[in-house]
Amino acid sequence: MSDSDPFDEIIANETDRDPDLAVIEAGSRTLRTQGGPPEADVPARPEDPEVDKALRAVEAELATRWGETKLEPSVSRIAALMDLLGEPQRSYPSIHITGTNGKTSTARMIEALLGAFELRTGRYTSPHVQSVTERISLDGAPISAERFIETYEDIKPYIGMVDAQQQYRLSFFEVLTGMAYAAFADAPVDVAVVEVGMGGSWDATNVIDGDVAVVTPIDLDHTDRLGETPGEIAVEKAGIIKQDATVILAQQPVDAAQVLLKKAVEVDATVAREGLEFGVVSRQVAVGGQLLTLRGLGGEYEEVYLPLHGPYQAHNAAVALAAVEAFFGVGAQRPDGLDIDTVRKAFAAVSSPGRLEVVRRSPTVVLDAAHNPAGARATAEAVGEAFDFSRLIGVVGASGDKNVRGLLEAFEPIFAEVVITQNSSHRAMDADELAAIAVEVFGEERVQVEPRLPDALEEAITLAEEDGEFAGGGVLVTGSVITVGEARLLLGRG
Repeated sequence: MSDSDPFDEIIANETDRDPDLAVIEAGSRTLRTQGGPPEADVPARPEDPEVDKALRAVEAELATRWGETKLEPSVSRIAALMDLLGEPQRSYPSIHITGTNGKTSTARMIEALLGAFELRTGRYTSPHVQSVTERISLDGAPISAERFIETYEDIKPYIGMVDAQQQYRLSFFEVLTGMAYAAFADAPVDVAVVEVGMGGSWDATNVIDGDVAVVTPIDLDHTDRLGETPGEIAVEKAGIIKQDATVILAQQPVDAAQVLLKKAVEVDATVAREGLEFGVVSRQVAVGGQLLTLRGLGGEYEEVYLPLHGPYQAHNAAVALAAVEAFFGVGAQRPDGLDIDTVRKAFAAVSSPGRLEVVRRSPTVVLDAAHNPAGARATAEAVGEAFDFSRLIGVVGASGDKNVRGLLEAFEPIFAEVVITQNSSHRAMDADELAAIAVEVFGEERVQVEPRLPDALEEAITLAEEDGEFAGGGVLVTGSVITVGEARLLLGRG
């Protein structure tokens, strides 16, 4: 590799996700059209009253179980359920994804690529933006409410048997995981793309042996359960790395990378690292997204249009491409890369609802589900790059178990003012409590409080319009997936 090769820059900045790249307006409308406009596949409530009633009954039953923040670190219950169901998760190969940020977007990109190569896919991700049915997708779309209900009813007797045998009942997340694995086997799918809920080794999803294990960037989140440093958190996340698998590592803090590489050596896994075996060669801001050149395991892929904003999404794309290459044996059994036209078509059709998603114009309202400091920093950088706001108003509703000070500090440089609110979840931080922290970060004159989300959105839009219709004001709604999902409904999406 020559000294002038731009890929050298990736190696030199392996843990730096903020390359100093020239920002230009690229004419990418043609590439964008090839894949068609991305559809935000977030289902609304069923139109049939009887189906809606049945879905609400299932949701009510699921709500009686432990929520996703209450955990007993063990896979014994989900393993017992899989045993009773005949091990459905072993009937198809899988790509397993862990990390702190970027898991869902990366999963969607992997799913799009596999689908473009005519494989039938199942995708399991969490949390959902608006409907619980989003979590289980077949062929790139959430399963129907009818199928969701049917899957639940099919495995309900076995859920009851496990509940009776175990010290603790199956949790909400464990039941959904069982439903996903059963639905994928019933479809059947050619490959499952599975996102870890939390951690890795004891996560309910970890009853699969992923042919490819993907680790997106590790940062500090869920520190009370996973550890207080990236290295400690990596110990749990390394649990998805199985014997003889291929491991795709995004750029990682040094201590996390050491843990992950050590685990890979222990189980004879093959490792591909962003910045060494694959990565982002170049990226340019484009109309509605960005134009990429990616280095994959099988060579370079030029003029790849991605209709998502931000450097972090380019890195997610590189990780997704490497994961799919590894699944197809590129770089191992076969030296040549994937068909470039198919790769371009797949990426051009990617959507990621609630990730820098524009849901309104005049003023522009953007939704982003950043909920920890690392995610907020990435979002703030992407907003500055992709949008030319003269005045940006934040609407923030966060969960009480998050590092909300770090979140607010990440957004402080880009928000002219912030409207503090809260969503309807029991996990939501009280608006007044969150506002007290916001005042310390922003100063009292830049903080407003509207406990009801509809009022917060109305106030933020009014503030963004203060300088006139053509002044370039905007609104960013963030802090929690739940806040974003509720705002999405209020603004008429879904």
